[in-house]
Amino acid sequence: MSARLWLLGLSLSLCTVSCGTSGDREIPKSICGTPVDPDLTRPLVASTEDWHEWSRVDRSKKITAPCLILSGDDIALRLRFSWDPTAADLMYLAKDTGPISGVAEPRNITFEYKTIVGTDGAISTTPCKTNGGKYFTLTLQVPQIGLMDQTHRKDIEKFMRAYFPATLKTLGCK
Repeated sequence: MSARLWLLGLSLSLCTVSCGTSGDREIPKSICGTPVDPDLTRPLVASTEDWHEWSRVDRSKKITAPCLILSGDDIALRLRFSWDPTAADLMYLAKDTGPISGVAEPRNITFEYKTIVGTDGAISTTPCKTNGGKYFTLTLQVPQIGLMDQTHRKDIEKFMRAYFPATLKTLGCK
């Protein structure tokens, strides 16, 4: 009997070691200075291995800036915080072919904030009077999702429905 227990213990130990060596870390409860449920972020990222954040966002200065979430050398999430004097044309931004705000197959959604969701990202905007401008626009890009992959559109929408209002709370809009 003790040999069976020893073998069972050894088997469980090996499973624990082999299952726990992926190098993945937990997704933080805050992304680019905004609290967000990790369960909303998880479906958007392929890996959390060597997860780190690079940000030029300074909420006190209200200057347009990027924030990148990286997994190793790969960009997992790209966010762009933008303060502007006029309202942004979201479809124009989404159809931009550059890396700043392009979103594939954008569609308007019904939401309290003007928002478009695409297959690989989303853009939301709302009036937000600050020293940086009268409007705040947030762009989310998920470069690891293929442009034709329709399976993440709902995940992106859920993330944006939670992340955008939470971000607004951190900005001090008047």
